[in-house]
Order: sequence, then C-alpha cells, then structure tokens
Amino acid sequence: MGLSDSIKNIPEGYSEGIYQDAKYGITKTIFNNGKSFKIYAEELQGTNFISLNYYITSSNQFLKPCEMPEEKVIDFLKHIKLK
Repeated sequence: MGLSDSIKNIPEGYSEGIYQDAKYGITKTIFNNGKSFKIYAEELQGTNFISLNYYITSSNQFLKPCEMPEEKVIDFLKHIKLK
C-alpha cells in the first residue's frame, strides 16, 4: 500500500488507532475537494504526536511533516492499526 492509500484509509474526522503498542486519537481534515489533507494524531496516554499535511497536485504529491522527521510520519502512516 502506498503513502497516498495509507492517508486515504484514515477516515475523515476523529478516529482511533494503535501504533507501537500505544493508543492514538487521530483527526483528519480534507480540503480542496480531496486534494489536500491534514492529519494530527496524539498518543492518548503519552506525549508523542504526529502532524502532517499532504497535497496532491496535477503533477505530483507532497508530504509535509510538521516539525518532525519525514521518516517518523511515514512509519506512523504505514503501521497505524485503525480501530
């Protein structure tokens, strides 16, 4: 599954999932008729969080993590188990 598919599989609005044995609250907002996404996930009993924007243009797709390494965001998107 590609990165775009991982993002699209997270439902719009609020959901929960498990990542690295921790429960996360995830909020996904869709903008521009499905061409841009904002995802914010927060560990519910800890201090970790994931924040990103994802943009789809006519020629490319762009992942823009918010003040964290891209690898951390990609790992989260690939391994989150939605409840």
